[in-house]
Amino acid sequence: MADLSINFAGISSPNPFWLASAPPTDKAYNVERAFAAGWGGVVWKTLGEDPPAVNVSSRYSAIYGNNREVLGFNNIELITDRSLELNLREITQVKKNWPDRAMIVSLMLPCVEENWKAILPLVEATGADGIELNFGCPHGMSERGMGSAVGQVPEYVEMVTRWCKTHSKLPVIVKLTPNITDIRLPARAAQAGGADAVSLINTINSITSIDLDQMIARPIVGNQSTHGGYCGPAVKPIALNMLAEIARDAGMRHLPLSGIGGIGSWRDAAEFIALGAGSVQVCTAAMLYGFRIVDEMKDGLSRWMDEKGYARISDFQGKATPAQTDWKNLDMNFKSVAQIDQDKCIQCGRCYIACEDTSHQSIFQIKGDNNSRKYEVNKDECVGCNLCEITCPVTGCITMVAQETGKPYMNWQQDPRNPRRTA
Repeated sequence: MADLSINFAGISSPNPFWLASAPPTDKAYNVERAFAAGWGGVVWKTLGEDPPAVNVSSRYSAIYGNNREVLGFNNIELITDRSLELNLREITQVKKNWPDRAMIVSLMLPCVEENWKAILPLVEATGADGIELNFGCPHGMSERGMGSAVGQVPEYVEMVTRWCKTHSKLPVIVKLTPNITDIRLPARAAQAGGADAVSLINTINSITSIDLDQMIARPIVGNQSTHGGYCGPAVKPIALNMLAEIARDAGMRHLPLSGIGGIGSWRDAAEFIALGAGSVQVCTAAMLYGFRIVDEMKDGLSRWMDEKGYARISDFQGKATPAQTDWKNLDMNFKSVAQIDQDKCIQCGRCYIACEDTSHQSIFQIKGDNNSRKYEVNKDECVGCNLCEITCPVTGCITMVAQETGKPYMNWQQDPRNPRRTA
């Protein structure tokens, strides 16, 4: 089997699957169960100063798909509501019990250097492997000048990161907020402050739904609600893009990245790693399906790596990054057209309707005897948009086939029709 062990920013772990800082890592009971299930590491739920935060009820809401599958998850829970002393004592014991697992401690404090200077030695004394600076939470704590209120200001990110590097010997991971225009700016600031790595993404500002009987957004607290942090499968595309933006930034190509956002399977993890992640963090999937999901993740990733000939994680880490570029660099002369496998086609007509009503009218219908139907692609009209492939309910029935155009590579910057072309 492939070797899943990693060394992330100097932190060793038997596999890349870590539980993110969240309710699943709130106490020793949970973390002990997670390690027994096979997780490679945890980021302990964010610690703050005493007195601890007070949470409300209820705290979660969701967006559902067919069969009540949770597509997006929203929470308004704050950082730990347990005392600092209790958390530190439990972290110390769990690390002693599981010395081979990665133990990262998430921290959130006001932007006052003395506050950080005071807590860092206490965390070091637990034997933890590293700290993660929570600059991402978009609700509750941000109203107190912490969380995303810090993460949205690169100068603050750099300042607090530098304090932590000054007053602690532990590796410092900076957790970034996605509630920002350009994710590269706080990432660069973290690096400038001496960060050993960054993790992303934290949750996205959201309101998932409205109770139309009570006329209150969910989750409902008494007769009120508030925006929360959005996570789960629905945020994965956003997370992948932001990860890739940092991974391909010329000044940050050697900065370790921990991928977070909608990871629920080995395939999700492999995609994050292929774009540059050195570890992956999971929360929502564990909350919905329990800690044992890590078995499928580890087994699936190992089998896929064996099939592809990858002996270790680093063999394919970042392998998809070089192909990621800006739109202006794409080949405007490349062409692909849809091709329908008639042996697999079930004649449902979904591709035809989608193309006829909302695309380029490049699929035509041939009616036969006994109400039979056949669908063909007009290659001259097909623009290769992929809509028919996406709407087709049969996997592999419609494929996109590259065409030989005889035209050389030409991007937008080279297009003679572009008045600002460069060459």
